[in-house]
This record gives sequence, structure tokens and C-alpha cells, in this order.
Amino acid sequence: MTDLLLTRRSIKKYSSRMPSDEDIRKITEAGLYAPSAMNRQMAKIIIIKNKELRDEIAKANASIMNRDFDPFYNAPVIMLVIAKRDWPTARHDGALVIGNMLLKAHELGLGACWIHRADEEMKMPIGKKIMEKIGLEGDYEGIGHMALGYPDCEYPKAAPRLEDRIFYLD
Repeated sequence: MTDLLLTRRSIKKYSSRMPSDEDIRKITEAGLYAPSAMNRQMAKIIIIKNKELRDEIAKANASIMNRDFDPFYNAPVIMLVIAKRDWPTARHDGALVIGNMLLKAHELGLGACWIHRADEEMKMPIGKKIMEKIGLEGDYEGIGHMALGYPDCEYPKAAPRLEDRIFYLD
């Protein structure tokens, strides 16, 4: 497990090859077993494999930054994590879900990258469209996305760890 923690990197270039449904199931299962406040398991995972919808989400995400690019680096799958907006630990719980999924994707030999701006998307028409497509009602906050696919690049080297980040109070 320590090796996974030390070697996982954000992948920013993907092939068009679609990950298997079995690998996606294993990744989502890892997310579902993330710790959550009071074990309430409030975070939800939305898997987007449909290319047309995936591209629409990418366009909306890029528009938040007023840029014309694919913020998901052409990954064929987007995994969107959401949670009820009024849940006090929504962001914390959802972040742990994404963290678990990033590690499981790496363990399976897939590339993944955490992508932000999910909450802004959920407030846009695309957010409403996603919610309608999955049949979920309520006020949900976008916690983050995970771009997922097979790397089409050299695996990045780790950046040096910054100093002065650990403090002991004995």
C-alpha cells in the first residue's frame, strides 16, 4: 500500500481506450469504502462514459476558466463526486472518496487526475441535466471529478517534497 501512496501521480494525457466496466466497478467500490463522518456515506459517484455528455461537461468546466481546452485531458471517463450541500462534512467525505478512487485506479494500472470546478458545474445547466439523467433530486454540491483512462504519456516523476511541513509537539 505504501508503494501506491508514494508512486501515484496525476496523469494529464490519455489514450482513447475505455477502461473496463470491471475496473470502473473496482474503483467505485474503493470510493464507497472511504471513511465518512458518522459513517453516513453521503457522497455519491456519477460515472460518465457517454462521449457526448462527457464532452459537454468538459466544455462547461473549461468555460468556468474562460478557456478553450479539455480540462479532463481527453480521458474517456469522468467520475463526478457529489454530496448534499447541507451536509456539514460533504467536502471532506467526498475528498476521501476521490482519494480512494485515485489510489485504486493507480493500483489497476490506469491513469487518473483530480479535476476541480465540479461545484460550479453543478450550479450550471449541465449540473441540472446530470441530475435529471440520474433521477436525483435535491441540492447537491459538486465535490470534484476524477478523469480516468489509460495513460498516453510517460509516467510523471515525483516532485521533491517540500520541507517544513511536519511539526512535532512532544
